[in-house]
Amino acid sequence: MLIQVEDVHKIYQLGVHRVHALRGVTLFIQEGEYLAIMGASGSGKSTLMNILGCLDTPTSGSYRLKGSQVDRLDDDELAAIRNREIGFVFQTFNLLPRSTAVQNVELPLIYAGRSAAERESRAREALQAVGLQERIHHRPNELSGGQNQRVAIARALVNKPSILLADEPTGNLDSRTSDEIMEILDALHARGHTIIIVTHEEEIAAHARRIVRLRDGAIESDLAVDTP
Repeated sequence: MLIQVEDVHKIYQLGVHRVHALRGVTLFIQEGEYLAIMGASGSGKSTLMNILGCLDTPTSGSYRLKGSQVDRLDDDELAAIRNREIGFVFQTFNLLPRSTAVQNVELPLIYAGRSAAERESRAREALQAVGLQERIHHRPNELSGGQNQRVAIARALVNKPSILLADEPTGNLDSRTSDEIMEILDALHARGHTIIIVTHEEEIAAHARRIVRLRDGAIESDLAVDTP
């Protein structure tokens, strides 16, 4: 089992108020799955994404990632597992504006301590996987929104993570470009990647093979998609 989340609660203390963001969430995800997490604002989907992505830890409950008890790790250990096991794709791209596509994609490999030659080779390979091999020396302001999101996907892939975690990956894109990005994610899943998308858009979630819906911090439904 790739991900085991059991009876996870997350409580935030805001002044004198306690906010229950997650209420007893249990979720199991196998390697190679294509999962969408949906829910209205305040449903807990962003909190669950942060926990799955090792950006936050539960108040109570258990989270195991590839057998590691993630909820017991300290900040340095969480950072290490994030860099090794999880590739993030955000709707705002989060690219360095003065760096080229290949330099942006190399970043996770710098943190991982890879050599310059290996960094460039793997970055070029990742950019080729998303169809940007001809644009590797272009900076973000020289690329379209869709191309910048492809760079972000390549950066997420370059460390060969266990999970590709995409938070509203088409939120800043028009419908045609959104379709192109989802085609890339579909192709990556077909090659065996585990993909988790957090979205509020039904048409984006429909690409997944399984949709988990949250409401008031709990799982409302967890259903397979017969015809993505």
